[in-house]
Amino acid sequence: MKQRGSSKTSQEGQQRQGDIKTRAAAGKPQHLGDLKEGLASGLYVTATPIGNARDITLRALDVLKAVDLIAAEDTRVTAKLLAIHGISKPLMAYNDHNAARERPRLLGRLRDGARIALVSDAGTPLVSDPGFKLVRAAIEEGLPVHALPGASAALTGLVLSGLPSDRFLFAGFLPAKAGERQTALEELKSIRATLIFFESGPRLAQSLRQMADILGVRSGAVAREMTKFHEEVRRGTLADLASAYEKEAAPKGEVTLLVSPPHAAETDFVAVDAALTAALAFMPLKPASEMIADLTGVSRKAVYARGLEKKNG
Repeated sequence: MKQRGSSKTSQEGQQRQGDIKTRAAAGKPQHLGDLKEGLASGLYVTATPIGNARDITLRALDVLKAVDLIAAEDTRVTAKLLAIHGISKPLMAYNDHNAARERPRLLGRLRDGARIALVSDAGTPLVSDPGFKLVRAAIEEGLPVHALPGASAALTGLVLSGLPSDRFLFAGFLPAKAGERQTALEELKSIRATLIFFESGPRLAQSLRQMADILGVRSGAVAREMTKFHEEVRRGTLADLASAYEKEAAPKGEVTLLVSPPHAAETDFVAVDAALTAALAFMPLKPASEMIADLTGVSRKAVYARGLEKKNG
């Protein structure tokens, strides 16, 4: 890798930036599309397959062939993918262990006009990996950032789960310690959306059991080895899934865990009760229940029924 401060690198960067500005002035697109004009400088956040090596876009392959450097979560994993597609490019590791040290170097090369692809071991970068800080730093400096969409374990798991997909929340990895995990689940309990988690095999059974205890009776799905030969998706209640995995050896690798939204009967009425107590002191039940339903998102019928219970003691 060339040193950032070398005069040759700086001159090449200035020339490349000048070429980009010239193309822009001529009305030619700077963004990736037609590589006959050359690949513009900047950071290319590039999605890679989550399992099947063929699940990579043609555009991603074009960029990986054209960039000056590929920053990878694990260079060994990325090297295998590149070898499958016949690509040979300089690689550098960028992960949780070295991000603080390597981020300034990558930003320096971007300032000099380099074309850098950012990839994770699998799926879309920035989803539970250190790429977020690099992208944020590049944006703050006004450096070009391009996104190449593609495979995502979270969205693939959602599609396979059969759970509601109109509203969903990606919650990433839960804390490893049981107490902290309980706090996190309590905070997520009232969210009316499908919840998507990443979890490790050894912690899967324990997390499912804790979810069943805290979140109540809900449907869930456990997806693993997605897009691979041994792809597996298990569906059932959280309690049933917990019981099944408690009887088996922990699955290898990471899994995508999905949980259905709370059912109407599981609505947390603490806020509703407090609002009803205050409103019923000066207004009739019907308009009070309508107002509170609009404010909380709970159905008017459920709020009205709750109000009747309070009035009847």
